[in-house]
Amino acid sequence: MGLINAWKGFWTSGEGFGGKLSPRKKPIRMYAGAATSRLNTDWMAAATSADAEIKGSIKRLRQRSRQLVRDDPHARQAVRSITSNVIGDSGIKLQAHVRKYRVNTLDRKINNNIEETWKRWGRYDSCHTAGRLCWKDIERLCCNSMIESGEVFVRMVKKPFGRSKIPFALEILEADQLDDDYTGKSATNNTSWRMGVEVDQFMRPLNYAFLSKHPGDTPFALTQVEDRHKIIPADEIIHLYMTDRPSQTRGVPWMASAIESLHQLAGFRESAVVRARASSALMGFITSPEGELDQGGEVYDGDRVTSFSPGSFHYLQNGENVVVPDMDSPHGEFEPFMRSMLRSMAAGIGLSYESLSRDYSQSNYSSSRLAMLEDRTQYKAIQNYFIENLHSRIYENWLQMAVLSGELNLPNFDTDFEKYMKIHWMPRGWSFIDPLKEVNAAKEAVKAGFKTQAQVVAEQGGDLEELLAERKDEVDQAEQLGLVFDSKLTIPTEQKEVSIDETPNPESNGGKT
Repeated sequence: MGLINAWKGFWTSGEGFGGKLSPRKKPIRMYAGAATSRLNTDWMAAATSADAEIKGSIKRLRQRSRQLVRDDPHARQAVRSITSNVIGDSGIKLQAHVRKYRVNTLDRKINNNIEETWKRWGRYDSCHTAGRLCWKDIERLCCNSMIESGEVFVRMVKKPFGRSKIPFALEILEADQLDDDYTGKSATNNTSWRMGVEVDQFMRPLNYAFLSKHPGDTPFALTQVEDRHKIIPADEIIHLYMTDRPSQTRGVPWMASAIESLHQLAGFRESAVVRARASSALMGFITSPEGELDQGGEVYDGDRVTSFSPGSFHYLQNGENVVVPDMDSPHGEFEPFMRSMLRSMAAGIGLSYESLSRDYSQSNYSSSRLAMLEDRTQYKAIQNYFIENLHSRIYENWLQMAVLSGELNLPNFDTDFEKYMKIHWMPRGWSFIDPLKEVNAAKEAVKAGFKTQAQVVAEQGGDLEELLAERKDEVDQAEQLGLVFDSKLTIPTEQKEVSIDETPNPESNGGKT
């Protein structure tokens, strides 16, 4: 043992061969995911910035994403599902919360005036420069474009359009119209152009370089000569895109991580359909000693093409035979494979498998409910993004123009601007999944003070003020018609709550009614 230890010390100390060998270094510890082996030598991962990666891929990603949305039913369903859940059928509604100065109560007159003026401006001929989209349509278009193209640009034009007297309207610009290769002159030495956006040293946008026309609009030439570019200041542009990395200037289609799989799945599905169709075409072949003079079929580029149809019989020439491949319809692996691929695609897009495929055959109540709640969390995050980055910015600029044009008369607007910015946006809500249990839970939460009635109604996409007003009208109309319902609606009368299904007894309060 002593000889072995001495021999180890001889080599590890660096004294072997006259001390010419350097001491053995300890191995450097590292993550297994960063190690290189024969199994991952083809794993290419460059240390590039977000813009460097986007620059070389953005055009092709947009083109492929749009092609999938046009032709692939699952890609189309992904866009439709997200937009319908984020925007809904009524859009994200405005609710003004301006309060009176002396008493801390809502100023209903001013709030109603703001909401009505906003609603009138939201008509298709007033809020859209092209006069085609109402405000709810613009919301849906922005959401669709973000999913499909990764980004969309909303230009605020301070001119009146249509029936509106407010000098404010919106122009929707597609992502392709921003020149990705623009390298114009920078304003100062501290600014630079990055894929059509001029940014300062803090990466804050200063200007946008838009093409005068869509680069793909080649069939429709302009009738007059225009400058190739139009430089628009950043304070006129709302650039909508989801930021995934710091210092990211442009957006990426939401289906970027699933584009390749969606394309391959489309090819697999098409092959399976063709295979099933060919196997279902029952046909036969006839042979004869003489053969047929007419070989049939048509010739294209020197190749004979013969069509086959169900129930057809074809003659063969002398010496010819037929080898029929196994063309049975898709076996049992088709459906499980489709489900597996769609699950991975749904995860890449940000949806549950059930929302993407509309297939609930593999789920029970509990799993479907969990998937739905997870989807709703994602939808709420997108709703909040729209409210902060689109709705609030548009409302602030619209309010200023509405006051300047005289359409809104707001006292002390110049000195107390923030007072009139106290608004609440009402995004689309969702109905109860299990109404009986969830309604009882909401009632208990309100009783315990954990929630307010306004919060419970807002979760369903409603407005408490509108609900109370409608309920009051319902009670009054029911009393006038002498109708009695089992809804236990109570009305305070001389500090006593009387249900509408209770008939007051004149003798119980001294003969007074």
